[in-house]
Amino acid sequence: MNRIKIFNAKVITPFRLINNGSILVENGKITCVSEGDIIAEGFHQIDAKGQYLAPGFIDIHTHGGGGYDFMDGTAEAYIGAAELHAKYGTTALVPTTLTSTNEELRNTFRVFKQAKAMNKNGAELLGLHLEGPYFSIAQKGAQDERFIKNPNLKEYSEITSWSDDIIRWSAAPELPGALEFGRFMKLKGILASIAHSDAVYEDVIKGVENGFSHVTHLYSGMSGVKRINAHRYSGVIESALLIDELTVEVIADGVHLPASLLQLVYKIKGADKIALVTDSMRAAGMPEGESMLGSLKEGQKVIVENGVAKLPDRSAFAGSVATADCIVRTMVEMAKVSVIDAVKMMSHTPAKIIGLDAQKGSLSIGKDADMVILDNSFTVRLTIVNGKIVYQDEMFG
Repeated sequence: MNRIKIFNAKVITPFRLINNGSILVENGKITCVSEGDIIAEGFHQIDAKGQYLAPGFIDIHTHGGGGYDFMDGTAEAYIGAAELHAKYGTTALVPTTLTSTNEELRNTFRVFKQAKAMNKNGAELLGLHLEGPYFSIAQKGAQDERFIKNPNLKEYSEITSWSDDIIRWSAAPELPGALEFGRFMKLKGILASIAHSDAVYEDVIKGVENGFSHVTHLYSGMSGVKRINAHRYSGVIESALLIDELTVEVIADGVHLPASLLQLVYKIKGADKIALVTDSMRAAGMPEGESMLGSLKEGQKVIVENGVAKLPDRSAFAGSVATADCIVRTMVEMAKVSVIDAVKMMSHTPAKIIGLDAQKGSLSIGKDADMVILDNSFTVRLTIVNGKIVYQDEMFG
């Protein structure tokens, strides 16, 4: 099926909804986007049945799913999670690590390359996101404090020499050595992101001046307004909302943030500065109960209940069990965001944040044919990755 025609669709672009739209795909690329039907012989025909046709979802922060974690250290884990998320509309993702031993990191770098070559029916593996270990202990959340430390040039330069697949790295900008870290990442072309940080506004500004440009899971694992010697200081949260140069990501699973905060972030930052992420762990797509955050060998036990993973003492969330379709649905139904902007924040904006918007993120001529058909309740019916159908339910099967 090198040539596919999808017709009778409500095509979602970053700008508008095209009713009764059609799209042509040839050799994995979009070659035509049109209102009305297109005469195209020799194409595999897919009638969208009047449902939404959206760009494939791009998840730039996920730890796994389907019973797999990217820290498991196996190609099977990468592929299994990628296939699970493809069923829910994710066509490309950025596997994310946790604070761990450097030995575990090096191993997951190695198996990532294997999995990327072997992955045929899952979401495309774009590159790696290192979450930690350069964090504030005070804002560690579910990160394992055994491995948390300050940035060390010798260490992180060595780690980046182990892999050319690292595309983003999250750290706390207030730590000793963090500004040098930010500059190093900027020169390497790696997205430096603020996370698990107890910084105040002045620290954040210095971080932005030294290469940090994104904020990981806004509101989670970061400081808010605080008092120091009777004076109030803005924390990371307020700084992220105030500083236009910073993009942000939010876990819109309906649990991590209430509707009011989702609406506040959207009102201040807008769809062009917000990426929706799942931050999903291995329990995504699995029954509730006990699970493990991180690798089976070195990870932490968690409990999944009421649609979210928590530490056993319920003192903190431990990642979400959401999938991308759930995230989009929450933004539309709970946060009252338009379908166009909700989809944009799950496709075009994350592609732009990681520098891949020339190839991915919208249904535009010349871009990769990554797309998903959704019904009116945002249930995924069909997923296409690089022009290949990787998932279809009984409606299209």
